[in-house]
Amino acid sequence: MLAGKHILLIIGGGIAAYKSLELIRRLQDQGARVTPVLTRAGAEFVTPLSVSALAGTAVHQELFDLTSEAEMGHIQLSRSADLLVVAPATADLMAKMAQGSANDLASTLLLATDTPALLAPAMNVRMWEHPATQRNLETLKKDGLSFIGPNDGSMACGEFGPGRMAEPEEILAAIAARLADGPLKGKRILVTSGPTHEPIDPVRYIANRSSGAQGAAVARALRDLGAEVVFITGPAAVRPPEGVQVVPVESAREMEAAVQAALPADAGVFAAAVADWRVASASDRKLKKSKDGLPVLEFAENPDILKTVSQMKAGRPGLVVGFAAETNDVIENATAKRKRKGCDWIVANDVSPATGIMGGSENAVILISDEGAEEWPRMGKDEVARRLADRIAAALAG
Repeated sequence: MLAGKHILLIIGGGIAAYKSLELIRRLQDQGARVTPVLTRAGAEFVTPLSVSALAGTAVHQELFDLTSEAEMGHIQLSRSADLLVVAPATADLMAKMAQGSANDLASTLLLATDTPALLAPAMNVRMWEHPATQRNLETLKKDGLSFIGPNDGSMACGEFGPGRMAEPEEILAAIAARLADGPLKGKRILVTSGPTHEPIDPVRYIANRSSGAQGAAVARALRDLGAEVVFITGPAAVRPPEGVQVVPVESAREMEAAVQAALPADAGVFAAAVADWRVASASDRKLKKSKDGLPVLEFAENPDILKTVSQMKAGRPGLVVGFAAETNDVIENATAKRKRKGCDWIVANDVSPATGIMGGSENAVILISDEGAEEWPRMGKDEVARRLADRIAAALAG
């Protein structure tokens, strides 16, 4: 899959650096050549000898190494690879990149290169959530850098939350997707998926039966065609695909914020089953049974994410695809929805209980566009996703 590809792997200083050793092995198993760069902080967690032994080549560490400069200067080193991978990408490395700092070999390579870069962040949850890190993240995204992770999980410091570096197999899939030579190479596509959970109180919520399977399949299919995929998912039953940037959310308002943060994009596929309403004033305490009768819930309308993006005056994706889950008059209702929202395509389906589609492994969709309604036969959700991804690739190429 990666035969003949050259990866420049920059290993930052964090406990997650040990995963970089496994990543080197997996890259080589796929036929890739790995040139390792170890920061001084990274060398506190993994030794140059272990990295060199696994990579089968010398480890680059110092900016002013006369031997390295004579054989291959740091400028050439930064441009000779097919992809730069930073794993772990620490808060310090991200800050240097965002600010254009170049005071060591790793930061100089990252500043001097015109080669695409993929970052796998890893840091304490508070560091990840700090406004400075989030500002740097947005700057780097706007600069065109790709990200994989971080995941939620337990930290070496004992805390739990986002900041855990993606696993080697996830990073490997992201590298393969980034280097894919498919028709969507160089395209950034946003995909929403899954249900949203709208809280009633700390233990209850409003949701729907969406499993997120179709949205995950679409993200995989777009990834396989070479796209950089930002996958924004509610609490779905299926695992998110590997090799894409996963942004987990809970509510419709969180999903809207994540969508806005992920733009700009070449295309947007809005497969999420977003709740139309939420409880206007969710209780911060569990609601109790009362002799006064049943509680009265007042509802408020959730943001219309598809309509908002479809009708953006600036920064609108070149192609906006919505989904319509209907139980009757599918074509009529979906056609009206497309006109009302302002999107380019609607992928409509009948989710009546008798169809077994919602939560099932198959789908039967109707693609509605300016050209009319095109009915597709019932097929597996992966095949639906592949057909849709091919259509998207053709549309963006035109």
